[in-house]
Amino acid sequence: MTQLIQLSEIAGFFGLEAPRKKNHVAIVGGGGKTTILHALGRQLHGKTVLTCTTKMGLDQHGNLPVHFEPEDEILRNLSSGNPVMVWKEIQGEKAIGVDPSLCDHWFNIVDNVIVEADGSRRLSFKAPADFEPVVAGSSTLMISTIGADALGGAINISCHRPQRVAALAECELSEPLTPERAARVILHPEGQKKAKPFHAEFCVAITKVNDRNMRNVEELIRELCLTDTNVNVLAIAFSSRA
Repeated sequence: MTQLIQLSEIAGFFGLEAPRKKNHVAIVGGGGKTTILHALGRQLHGKTVLTCTTKMGLDQHGNLPVHFEPEDEILRNLSSGNPVMVWKEIQGEKAIGVDPSLCDHWFNIVDNVIVEADGSRRLSFKAPADFEPVVAGSSTLMISTIGADALGGAINISCHRPQRVAALAECELSEPLTPERAARVILHPEGQKKAKPFHAEFCVAITKVNDRNMRNVEELIRELCLTDTNVNVLAIAFSSRA
């Protein structure tokens, strides 16, 4: 039986809470990136910057102070345990993310840099385009998210960039996203792992888990572990649009 962890336990699951530990986390995929971003921001010790390298909705700041590519001195003076959101600028209803080189630079200044490094238009699964995800080179952990509600749904309805998903899963657009197909996309060299820095750890976070989709979740975990015995997988009991 799969054991669910709570959102409040994520930092502990990854061992990110140790005193004086520095963390640079890139979150990719679909179905919970922003929720995990803010959860880590609340749970981590030290000076923490939350940001993105793609785009976010203006409503996704989590009531945090927002800075626009601040000077280094501002980040050096952050209070421990009080994260801030950093964007490049605002265009219409979207916040524009920063260049990944800035994430690398900030990691030399603060204790934690947590990055939403992918976009999914609030759908629960995706396969990256050629220019995605946008992951900074100094990332120490890459979390690939998938919402459990995508499993069993038609790829052309439940997935972002469905043509890419179907191509990597080797099936038709109208076919369902089975756990086996989802695992194939996640672990494919051109799938969610393709931008992982060599030294970074990789984890799959399955979100939106409930009693109705638990069987699919357990099958996905089995498929992932059969394909890659070193993959780290967690199932989280929360619902999110992001």
